[in-house]
This record gives sequence, C-alpha cells and structure tokens, in this order.
Amino acid sequence: MLKTRIAVLVSGGGTNLQALLDAQSRGEIPSGEIVLVVSNNEDAYALTRASNAGVKTAVVSRKVHGEQFEAVLLETLQQAEIDLIILAGFMCILSKEFTTSFADRIINVHPSLIPSFCGKGFYGLRVHEAALEYGVKVTGATVHYVNEIPDGGAIILQKAVEIQEGDTPQILQKRVMKQAEWKLLPKAAEMVSKKLLLGE
Repeated sequence: MLKTRIAVLVSGGGTNLQALLDAQSRGEIPSGEIVLVVSNNEDAYALTRASNAGVKTAVVSRKVHGEQFEAVLLETLQQAEIDLIILAGFMCILSKEFTTSFADRIINVHPSLIPSFCGKGFYGLRVHEAALEYGVKVTGATVHYVNEIPDGGAIILQKAVEIQEGDTPQILQKRVMKQAEWKLLPKAAEMVSKKLLLGE
C-alpha cells in the first residue's frame, strides 16, 4: 500500500517522536510511515529512539553546515523522497524559502492553545512558565501547519488540559505532553498523511 513518507525533525530527547513511533507500531498512522529522523544535534537521544525503532537517521546542524544548513537539510529530505515533515521539539526556526518549498507539508506541535503563549521565544518550559504566571485555568497543545511565522500556520488540532493547584512548569509540561501532545501528534500525522495521499 502506498504511504506518505514522513520525516521527523528533532533536537532533544524525542518524547514526541516516541509517541509517533508507538502510534505507528499500533497501526494508528495507516496512511503514513516514518522513514527518516533528522536532528540538528548529534547528541540528541531522539536519534537513539529512531535507531531502536529501525528508522534511518541523519544529523544536519548549523554548527557544521553554517549558512548551508537549510540547503543540506532540504537535500537530505529530498533524497529520502519525503512527503511530510513533522517538527517534534525541533529547536530551529525555518526560513520562508524552506517552508514554502514544503508548503502545507510541515506540521508542528506547540505546548499551548495557540494564539496564547506562542510565537518567537515561546518554546519548552517557557510556554508553561508563561501560562502559570498569567494564571490561566486551561492550557493545552496545538498541532499546526508551519510557515515562516513562528507558530503562525493554520491550526489542525487542539486539545485542552486543565491547570491544577500546585502545578510547576515541569509538572504542567508532563501533563500537557501525556494528555495532549502525545495524542494529537499521531492523529494529525494520520490526517495530513491521508490528505496528501488523496492529493487534497
């Protein structure tokens, strides 16, 4: 059966990548297949997770490639005939040239309900710190298409997560991952993979 070829871009531990790999092994992404994991950090544990799952890996970093970073990244993806890119904790902002070359074929998960606590500078624990500082009662996660504006693309899926008394940014981060990110990302991966297969 024809499947959408997926590359997951990572920078760190790869918990969202693991959620995708687990969902794939459970048959929850029937329209797509993760065929490549690319990291901008050679020490990312996500690369080990990919190898353990038998998925090819590549390292493309600004440190090594400098101004050629995006060109090398693009070439790596094109060589693997990638149809869909999933950003899973990828700590690089991609240029307009890059995102345009994969228009409507790059998705990202963000740990808040966009348009709250998003945009430049809002990533990792900072998002949860901001939500707690502001005193919101509900946060969550959003999967969206990626364009040149950080967290600016069209929203695909969202899921709310309640904030509880005594939450620290770390506790909240874990709850948002478990209750929202790890559920939304595989779901969105299947939705977009199916859409691409149907040529919509």
